[in-house]
Amino acid sequence: MSTADQMPTLFVSHGAPLFALEPGETGPLLAQWARDHAPQPRGIVVMSPHWMARGPAVMTNPQPTTWHDFGGFPRPLYSLQYPAPGAPDLAARVLSLLDIAGMSAQGDAQRPLDHGTWVPLMHLYPQANVPVVQVALPVGFGPKEVYAMGQALQALRKEGILVLGSGAMTHNLGEFGAYDGNTPAPYAVAFGRWVEGAVARGDRTALLNYRELAPHAHRAHPTEDHFLPLFFALGAAGWGQEGAAPELDYLSREILYGMLAMDAFALH
Repeated sequence: MSTADQMPTLFVSHGAPLFALEPGETGPLLAQWARDHAPQPRGIVVMSPHWMARGPAVMTNPQPTTWHDFGGFPRPLYSLQYPAPGAPDLAARVLSLLDIAGMSAQGDAQRPLDHGTWVPLMHLYPQANVPVVQVALPVGFGPKEVYAMGQALQALRKEGILVLGSGAMTHNLGEFGAYDGNTPAPYAVAFGRWVEGAVARGDRTALLNYRELAPHAHRAHPTEDHFLPLFFALGAAGWGQEGAAPELDYLSREILYGMLAMDAFALH
């Protein structure tokens, strides 16, 4: 843990589903981070853009299955399983905290683990022995609202729970295959380093308004869904709040396929 009584929060870019089989530079860095932060968490609460709901929702499934929610990839990818247990008690705690914050949420007892959750967790906790609870990304929520969802869950950190935002630092799949994989697209580099700088400075105003202020923001994210989990992690860390200055531990700046930034960082 980052302190004697508090877990870090974590943002990871989960990349393409093949990240499960092709860890690149980022996979080992996530694995090393998890090993360095023993003891492992009592549970994980994660927001993935691959579960979007009409309003706040929380997975209450005690035994979520591994959902291969993608198509056209090599057959071995579909045989992978991540049999982590769910955590109905933790889910009830999340529902309660959201309700206290004025964000009434629904439980979902059938929800499986989508690849935005299980793919990065295969690198972080490969034994799949940490209970997992997913939180939906509500349709229509923007950075401010998603930040508030994370902020509502800050207390979990003192209860041994890892709050994880799983998304992407850049996510313009329309440009997939347009670049030499060995040469990062300049716009992806510029956007990632602007975000890193804003996080390091604690510049909440800038980051909440990244759509207008960050270089190439609309090109990096034609839609916001894969960037919004970053705000979930920031809110849970207390980042950007008066009197709060969590330590930034930047784990990865890897860029795959020239345009898919795999940035990951922890806030302690």
